[in-house]
Amino acid sequence: MSFGLIHGLLTILLVILFGGIVWWAFSSRQKERFDEAANLPFAEDDDQSAPKRSQKGDKQ
Repeated sequence: MSFGLIHGLLTILLVILFGGIVWWAFSSRQKERFDEAANLPFAEDDDQSAPKRSQKGDKQ
């Protein structure tokens, strides 16, 4: 097998792999999971309060 053939087969394999990942990412079954993950930064966590700062700043 020549290096050209190996590189060609590897290219075809990677294109198929890329197509599979794109198909998986845009499939309708994943939409709910991705929408939930996209809104995580905006979710409020009531269990944790903001750290309290002293009047003197960070120095103690």
